Amino acid sequence: MSIRNKLTMRFAGIFALLLILFSLTVYYFTSDYRQREFFDSTRERALIAAHLMLEADEVSQARHEQDLRLFYRTLPEEIVRIYTEDGKLYFDEGKGDLVITPEFIARVKAEKQVEQEQENRQVVGIYYPDNQGNFIIVASDIDRFSLRKLRNLKNIMMVGFFASMLVVLVAGWFFSKSVLQPITKIVSEVEKISALDLHLRLTGAKGHDELSQLANTFNKMLDRLETSFEMQSTFVSSASHELRTPLTAMIGELEVALMQNREPEEYQRVLASTLDDARMLARLSNGLLQIAQASTDVSKIKLKPLRFDELILSAQQEAKKRQPEIKFEVNFEAYPEDEEALILNGNESLLMVAFLNVFENAGKFSRKGQTVSATIGISKKGFTVLVKDRGIGIQQNDLVNVFVPFFRAQNVRDISGHGIGLPLAERIIKLHQGTIQVNSKIGEGTEVFVYLPARRAF
Repeated sequence: MSIRNKLTMRFAGIFALLLILFSLTVYYFTSDYRQREFFDSTRERALIAAHLMLEADEVSQARHEQDLRLFYRTLPEEIVRIYTEDGKLYFDEGKGDLVITPEFIARVKAEKQVEQEQENRQVVGIYYPDNQGNFIIVASDIDRFSLRKLRNLKNIMMVGFFASMLVVLVAGWFFSKSVLQPITKIVSEVEKISALDLHLRLTGAKGHDELSQLANTFNKMLDRLETSFEMQSTFVSSASHELRTPLTAMIGELEVALMQNREPEEYQRVLASTLDDARMLARLSNGLLQIAQASTDVSKIKLKPLRFDELILSAQQEAKKRQPEIKFEVNFEAYPEDEEALILNGNESLLMVAFLNVFENAGKFSRKGQTVSATIGISKKGFTVLVKDRGIGIQQNDLVNVFVPFFRAQNVRDISGHGIGLPLAERIIKLHQGTIQVNSKIGEGTEVFVYLPARRAF
């Protein structure tokens, strides 16, 4: 069953239940009021008969005449009977089928007043003490007029119920259509989106209702998918280029060397050149493996308490060994008194790779003799490192791709590298629930800001 049909049926079901409860309530209280009112009227007729027949000698002539007028205002099917205490009939007025049993007489004597129904006839019995003795007054009548109105009310309610249900079903059908119109539109727009059309977006994402939130969430997912597809495309093309370059060089060198006999020195030169290319391939392969390792689940990586300052200093010392022509400095904004404040949970080898890549990247694009500074900040929330260099900088339109593997900015193509350092660092930092940001200006240098949360249980 479609959602539209479900909404219509549920809406109609709820309305039908409410309408039935309302109708039953109205009918019940109307019937109860009619019955109670008619019992009261019948009881009054019994009392009038008692006054007229048993107390005529005790009241004034005017009161007797009034009782007489009231008594003879009878209904067509009214019956009034008076019985003595031993059950003998004393007075009988009216025609109709009325069965008064000894049990009923005994019950009236015991309860003083009894009300009951015999089919459509309502019967009231009253125990009436008098100076002439004790009597049982029985009055009965059929409230045909009110019963007819009650039947009319029931018919009106039934007709009204079915008519209302018809209106509700039709209205519910169109109401559900209007409610589901945005969903139908979303489905239609989603069906148009494919792997080749990830630039398309849903149009109903600017409202404030739940469907607009759904469309907005879906658009954000498309943004992530589009970015992922672009990154994958860039990764494949860049990785292919980076792998092809050293392989092509190696193949070319070896083919040239095998064209004719060479001197031993020439073979040594070719082998040395091939070894350099092989080392480059090894570094590239290691980088790919590290990216794969940094993309795994944090639960699969062993974490342990680490001194954050020692980690940064170790990365600085290693960067000095690899780039001795660059000066690396480490500064503290405020060194904490409690050494426990320097502890974080992390994987030492992965974090070492991340910070070493940040330092090496800063040194690689700096000129000889320049200084790369790292400023450490420590707070209750976590740790920060701001690495600054005064190198050539990165163009603004290239900053959005600095974390794409194998991407290299236009102005650094002549500098050796594979475009793996910062993407690898970003994945490792994210693996530790941290963040990394890069800001740069051409000719002024680059800043890399890293944040890692304080010690916590991963």
